[in-house]
Amino acid sequence: MITFEHVDVVFPDGFKGLSDVSLTIDRGEFVAVVGLSGAGKSTLIRTINGLVPHTVGTLTVGGRRVDPRNKAKLRALRSQVGMIFQSFNLVDRISVLNNVLAGRSAYTPTWRSLLGWYRPEDREIAFQSLERVGIVEKAYQRAASLSGGQQQRVAIARVLAQDPEVILADEPVAALDPPTAHQVMRDMRRIQQELDITCIVNMHHLDVARAYADRVIGMRGGEVVFDAPVAEATDAAIEEVYQRSLTAEDVVAERAEEGGS
Repeated sequence: MITFEHVDVVFPDGFKGLSDVSLTIDRGEFVAVVGLSGAGKSTLIRTINGLVPHTVGTLTVGGRRVDPRNKAKLRALRSQVGMIFQSFNLVDRISVLNNVLAGRSAYTPTWRSLLGWYRPEDREIAFQSLERVGIVEKAYQRAASLSGGQQQRVAIARVLAQDPEVILADEPVAALDPPTAHQVMRDMRRIQQELDITCIVNMHHLDVARAYADRVIGMRGGEVVFDAPVAEATDAAIEEVYQRSLTAEDVVAERAEEGGS
């Protein structure tokens, strides 16, 4: 489904965001990507939809090669790869329904999207997506009036309206309190299983990853340092890999960060 073959990402300032990443993610997997801030988690998933262009190597999604230079192919890819952000990325001043309808933009002429003239079938899909996340009764409220957890459910519904093959989620529960975070993760897991969607979620907390994922990928310094089924992602196993991958520079940087926090 998704294949990285010796992928590097080098940013314009020379910083290496990914280093020789090779892995395969199968259709229908729920994968948690864990690691400290700056480990490369966000860079990894943003290469999948071309938000971050890879510099070296080959990346394919559903047999389609990801080429950020080919804008037409990139648009087609993004119509099948939904993205959920930590900050929700909703338009606060418009209704929940209209936010979800934005997920139908790839299937709607630009002029109709700009005017908000969506087809009845698109509106039906939007309502069905809201039903899946349990907030269809909020359809006509302004997005700004919702709680953080409700807004993230709207963001999930917007992605579902795309009818995606893959859902990427970049720290989707980091801004939520623990009970709300677990509810959102339960929703994502249930939907992923019902629709057989490939789901890749970045997160800091291993306990949350273990509660919902099939597989855990651990990252450090742009490299994949751990990759195993969730049953093998024990504290001891990850700690062993984590300590083995530490460099002297990492230790100094982390101690400085801890001292300043």
